Amino acid sequence: MLERLKERVYRETLKLREYGLAVPTGGSVSGIDREKGLVVIRPGGVSCGELTSADMLVVDLIDGRVAEGKHRPPIDTPTHLYLYRAFPGIGGLVHTRSVNAAAWAQAGKDLPVYGATQADAFCGAVPCTRALTEKEVKGTYELNVGKVIEETFEGKDAALIPAALVRGHGPFVWGETPERAVENAAVLELAAETAIKTLLLEPNAPPAENYLTEKRYARRHGKKVRGGRKK
Repeated sequence: MLERLKERVYRETLKLREYGLAVPTGGSVSGIDREKGLVVIRPGGVSCGELTSADMLVVDLIDGRVAEGKHRPPIDTPTHLYLYRAFPGIGGLVHTRSVNAAAWAQAGKDLPVYGATQADAFCGAVPCTRALTEKEVKGTYELNVGKVIEETFEGKDAALIPAALVRGHGPFVWGETPERAVENAAVLELAAETAIKTLLLEPNAPPAENYLTEKRYARRHGKKVRGGRKK
């Protein structure tokens, strides 16, 4: 079932470790077949060194039921499924614990666009969510992470800014495909590191001008944008 998508999600899962974005058993990558209403996701608790494409799980988009696979789903599966339902343009999702992006999330700060690296993938600052309430954490926590990301993107275009920093947690990144999602996660981590170093050198460094951000993004993606929105 969905063997080609399993292979793609498996390859992208290995890239998380290759790019230094996750510990061996941490981080999750998924991809969706919207026609079938099924999501392929990396299983939980299995080291990258032990994974094969056959280990990838197939879960139902609506109820999270495991349609195929012998392992348990990762604990953040409800977040993946919620975001796929909330943002119909998403084709792949990744959650990492990358150090620099997680630092911005733990600081509770949006990540401004300071230069070309980030602008190539993100047409605007990557937003940080509010902190989840005690009730949200003690309740259906992973589902509520998805809800707070959706809340944060009210009035924003998730296609133009394909990531969110969940306060006290870490980054969730997406794209049109699993491959693009992992690529965006790698760019986000580099941008987060570069931003930290920029602020060490000049604490009052301003973000890049909007016209530069829009030009860089449009040149790569072929979309005319203004103020983080499609024209």
